[in-house]
Amino acid sequence: MEILPILVFFLATVVSTTQGHEPLVTHHIHLLRPKSGAGGDSVPGVSCLSWRLGVETNNIINWKTVPAECESYVGHYLLGHQYRKDSKVVTKEAWLYAKSLNLTNDGKNVWVFDIDETTLSNLPYYADHGFGTELYNSTAFNTWVLEGTAPVLPESLKLYKKLLKLGVKVVFITGRGEDQRNVTTSNLKNVGYHTWEKLVLKGSTYSGNTSYVYKSTERTKLVKNGFRIIGNIGDQWSDILGTNVGNRTFKLPDPMYYIS
Repeated sequence: MEILPILVFFLATVVSTTQGHEPLVTHHIHLLRPKSGAGGDSVPGVSCLSWRLGVETNNIINWKTVPAECESYVGHYLLGHQYRKDSKVVTKEAWLYAKSLNLTNDGKNVWVFDIDETTLSNLPYYADHGFGTELYNSTAFNTWVLEGTAPVLPESLKLYKKLLKLGVKVVFITGRGEDQRNVTTSNLKNVGYHTWEKLVLKGSTYSGNTSYVYKSTERTKLVKNGFRIIGNIGDQWSDILGTNVGNRTFKLPDPMYYIS
């Protein structure tokens, strides 16, 4: 047991409250070791931890790039174990919710999946482009998409397979353009997504509209056609906000980019 830090904190508290002085130390237990770990060592990128929290809770919005000083942090997070663990927590909760439902077996229950950073990963691309610290380049990104080699997000694929066994149909709604339908279809099937009810891509009629508007409109069409959206999962808040979002929504982690 480390006696010295506890003693120092105790003495600081006593000194601050004697002789009627205003307290210098109140309840800030972390004050003795600011920005430090359990061993007292500096934690690199602690501000980037806070930035990612703000992003994932939708408190930091409309950002264009990952802060330059957070490139290493974001890269280590996405390529390390924590990204997979965080994704697993989300998809596990989605599955526990889905299997708890008493579903009507009429073929109208659907689950909406986004594609990029939800069912397919673009990490190979972003690893070569600063993990989001570079401004988005549509030409370069579309060139990558057309290669059709985006790897699977394993936790999402597991959820997808379990939902199908439950009798739930899958609908993909993606911000990819209609001209990328063939390569997207092949990419999905090559990594394990072999069947779905609909694959909705963004047509030219949505030019100038936000993803929020586009995805809300397409979900509304599903509902008008008699489908029940029992679940909805995506990496962007614009995937799961708006109208007809479904009975429950699930947000996967993505600190690389923001889509409104």
